[in-house]
Amino acid sequence: MTTRPYRPSRRTALGLIGAAFAVPGAAFAGSLEVLSGTAFGTSWRMVAPSGSGVAQLKPRIDALFAAVDRQLSPWRSDSAISLFNAGPAGAQATDPAVVEVTIAALEIASQSQGAFDPTVGPLVARWGFGPIDGGGAPDWRALSVGPRDVSKARADLTLDLCGIAKGWALDKAAALTRDAGFDDFLFELGGEFIARGQHPEGRAWRVAVEAPLSAPPALHLPAGAAVATSGVQAQSYTRNGRTYSHIIDPAAQAPAAGKLRSVTVVAQTAMIADGWATALCAAGDAAGPDLARTHDIAALFLIEAPSGMRQVQTGAIMDLIL
Repeated sequence: MTTRPYRPSRRTALGLIGAAFAVPGAAFAGSLEVLSGTAFGTSWRMVAPSGSGVAQLKPRIDALFAAVDRQLSPWRSDSAISLFNAGPAGAQATDPAVVEVTIAALEIASQSQGAFDPTVGPLVARWGFGPIDGGGAPDWRALSVGPRDVSKARADLTLDLCGIAKGWALDKAAALTRDAGFDDFLFELGGEFIARGQHPEGRAWRVAVEAPLSAPPALHLPAGAAVATSGVQAQSYTRNGRTYSHIIDPAAQAPAAGKLRSVTVVAQTAMIADGWATALCAAGDAAGPDLARTHDIAALFLIEAPSGMRQVQTGAIMDLIL
C-alpha cells in the first residue's frame, strides 16, 4: 500500500461544525439523521441526511467492528494479533486484516524513520497504557511481510497496531455504508472522521479540531477526506508536574515529550491519517513538522509557546482550514 498525501480538488477532530455532535439541541436542526454505537472501548457515530434510513446499517456495522476486534485487538488473548504475539520465532500471521494493516504500518515506519513503530507495544505497557506485558525490545525491522502473511524474527517480538487499526476499521465501516447505497455521510470513530458526499446543505462536511484554544481551528472535508488527531491530552497522566502521554517516542523509549500538544492529519484514508498522526506526534515539535513537509502531509501541529498555542501547517492543510 502506498502512502499518498491528500490533495484537495480546486481537502482529534472533535465534532461537526454547524450541525455538530458537540452542540446539543440545535445540533441537528432536523436535517441530519444520527446513528451511534460503541466499539474498541470508544464510541462511533454517523450522520447522514434526515430520512436516509441509515439506522438499518447498525447491526452490520456492529458486526464489522466486532470482527475487527477479534482480529486486531491486543487486549484480548484470542485475537489473531495476540496469537501471533504469543508465537515462537518465525511465527506467521495469515489473518488478512493483520497482513493488510501491518503492511501499511511498516511503510509508515520506514518513511517516518521509525517514529511510528508497530512493535512498540511493550513500551506502551511499561508506561501504563497497554496490555502487552513481557514483550521484548521494539524492532519493526524484525517483522517480515509477504502478500499473505506476517512473520517475526524473534519470539519476544510483538505487534501492536493500535496506532493505525482504528483508522482501518473506520475505512471499512465507510466502505460498508457506501456499498449499502448511502452516498452522503460523515462517519466518526473515536475522534477520527471520514467524509463521503456532502452535507445536506450542499457543502462540504466540517469538523472542529480538539484544541485548548478559545477558538479551535475548523476544517472542511470534501468527499473522500479522512482526518485523525493524536495528542498528549487524551489517555495521559501527570506525575511530579510532568504529563505522560500514551504516545510513545520509540527513539527515547518513553512517552513523547516536548512542546507538541497535538497533530491533526488529513489523508485519503483514515488508516493513513491515523498512522501518520501517531508518527508525527511521536516525532515531536521539531522533527514532526520537518517529517510532514518531507512527505507532503496535510497536517496541523499545535505547539505550546510562551505566547500561547502556536500553529504549524504543512502540506494542503492550509486549504482546508476554515
